[in-house]
Amino acid sequence: MNVFVTGGAGYIGSHVVRRLIEAGHRVRVYDNLSEGHAAAVPAETLFVGDLMDEDRLVEGLADGFDCVMHFAAHCYVGESMEAPEKYYRNNVVGSLRLLSAMRKAGAGRIVFSSSAATYGEPDEVPIPEDHPTRPINAYGQTKLDFEHALRYYAGAYGLGYVALRYFNAAGAAPDAHIGEDHDPETHLVPIVLEAALGRRDAVKIFGSDYPTPDGTCVRDYIHVWDLAQAHILAMEAIETGSGRTYNLGNGSGYSVREVIETARRVTGRKISAVDVPRRPGDPPALVASSRRIAQELGWTPEFPDLQTIIETAWRWHQAHPDGYGD
Repeated sequence: MNVFVTGGAGYIGSHVVRRLIEAGHRVRVYDNLSEGHAAAVPAETLFVGDLMDEDRLVEGLADGFDCVMHFAAHCYVGESMEAPEKYYRNNVVGSLRLLSAMRKAGAGRIVFSSSAATYGEPDEVPIPEDHPTRPINAYGQTKLDFEHALRYYAGAYGLGYVALRYFNAAGAAPDAHIGEDHDPETHLVPIVLEAALGRRDAVKIFGSDYPTPDGTCVRDYIHVWDLAQAHILAMEAIETGSGRTYNLGNGSGYSVREVIETARRVTGRKISAVDVPRRPGDPPALVASSRRIAQELGWTPEFPDLQTIIETAWRWHQAHPDGYGD
């Protein structure tokens, strides 16, 4: 297939791009490089453009594409609470401009990068897809708002879509060629590994009084390589005029302290940690039930355990201590 990937030079997008190419698909990466890295994707695939520029989107889509994969979003919970306008402008307004450009270009299928943040504080764990959606931060709300738009566009215009609600993506490509590189870094696993490399003094634990076994937040970590494979399965399952929603996680939760301790074992390094106050918008626990995608699409994680996830991330960080160097 011909696949148009917005935000394809970012962390998750670049891994999906690589797996798409390895599977024989033709890919165009649409990215403004504000958070992504040109070095993370083959140069011949990159088409630089902004999500807010509908004319540029139409130009990028003009060659004819079977499917769009949409990763171009702001994705920091804390920042979304401080700057909600930024999140609504890009994640909702920009995404609607993408749908408009798709209609003009005749592209009628999309895989959307959604989030577990759409659930808010869950009533049950693991969380199934039919759990009530009650976001407690602007980031999660913008993801849910666009999911709603997809449903209405499917009914009105025949759009086919799959929304994938990620839990915590982590890890790196098995050969350590591409990995996670944000500036600033806010994701726990790379922060912990930066501490192991001596690039930061300590890991901040935001909240140690949550109703969890050790008082720190519990999250479900999914390997980015497994996440990428799920996108290909989702693309192949899209049906015209209808949509599906799937959770993507491993069904196992690990606390912040457990992640730090696992990283100490993997790296053999001292990793200091310090307790600081909670951040607004952080639920105590988010763990996925991914039974639906396993049953309907046959998705099975290849790297389900936390130690393996951190080992692949550690290989990337050791080989690329300055990230992509740009």
